[in-house]
Amino acid sequence: MTDQQHPITPPPDLVEQWLKEFYGAKLQYVAEASIHLAAQAAQWGADQELEACCDHMRNHQWGFVDLPDGTKIHRAIYLQQTRRPKPPSLKEQALLAIDTAVADDRLSADVANVVRRALEQLND
Repeated sequence: MTDQQHPITPPPDLVEQWLKEFYGAKLQYVAEASIHLAAQAAQWGADQELEACCDHMRNHQWGFVDLPDGTKIHRAIYLQQTRRPKPPSLKEQALLAIDTAVADDRLSADVANVVRRALEQLND
């Protein structure tokens, strides 16, 4: 897991406030388990709301979205994909790192092409 916090995760200060309200006492620190539990609960609630919104869109035939590549997808799927994007795969991250290194003149184009071809042969 990365150090980057998901935008739906409640900030630790808010979790601490909730714990203080529940236990009625001043806490010295917030246990990692409490923060994890709060984050999971927030994510679950947000996922339930997203699914309800998508169901509503499907049930009321909100139509399709034209993507830049010319394909069409249902607005509910588009909403789901944009609100819960999948993180880039390790392969995609590596390819981006190669492109960045070449652009910054830290890696030659010839070496980058060899590494890129090797990465492209791997499954995601």
